[in-house]
Amino acid sequence: MTVNEIMADLQAHGNEGIKNILIKHGVKEPFFGVKVEHLKTIQKKIKKDYQLAKDLYVTGNADAQYLAGLIADDAKMTKADLQTWAKGALSDNISGNTVPWVAAEGNYGYELALEWIESPEEYIAVAGWATLGSLASLKPDSELDMDSLKSLLNRVEKTIHSSPNRVRGTMNNFIISVGAYVASLTDYAITVANNIGPVTVIKEGTACKTPAAVEYIEKAKARGSLEKKKKTVKC
Repeated sequence: MTVNEIMADLQAHGNEGIKNILIKHGVKEPFFGVKVEHLKTIQKKIKKDYQLAKDLYVTGNADAQYLAGLIADDAKMTKADLQTWAKGALSDNISGNTVPWVAAEGNYGYELALEWIESPEEYIAVAGWATLGSLASLKPDSELDMDSLKSLLNRVEKTIHSSPNRVRGTMNNFIISVGAYVASLTDYAITVANNIGPVTVIKEGTACKTPAAVEYIEKAKARGSLEKKKKTVKC
């Protein structure tokens, strides 16, 4: 499929009801409001295509960008590619999901995540913390820097309440990911979460609630799912 064919397909499958819901969740124009299920149908046809993914992403259409993340050949994504994607991730689902997923499953996720969390741009900092959380849930513990993760948890404890709105939410999710997927840091993540207390994230127009980190981690422990890493973070 070509970019033009895909864009025509996306437009044909746009849904105003879905679009209105996505707008409330921070997705920005231009986009058509295509269900993720349909994007995955296209993904099955294409599988992976490095150049097509990049061409779809630069359209700036949020539906096309989400699809680009699904079909991206993560191992081929360069630092420059990922930097371009991070800067173009203006919709919440792209900065919080698509870019972190592709970065984490590629070769430069950790390096770029540490850079992104320093950004004054909220959406780029979100991509950084979300990438770190994805790495914790995806990579074997042998490939993770435990001292660095512990240091990052300490940083979250000190700064989460003074951080921008969406960054607070992604930091909270980072604590959950470390606690639920890095067994040697589970207890430390719980301690950090308890020290932080409730995290307030304003989600205007939606019924979404900020997950309680300790509760989520304890559920993972109860399920016996600690150290059961994800095969992919894309969904």
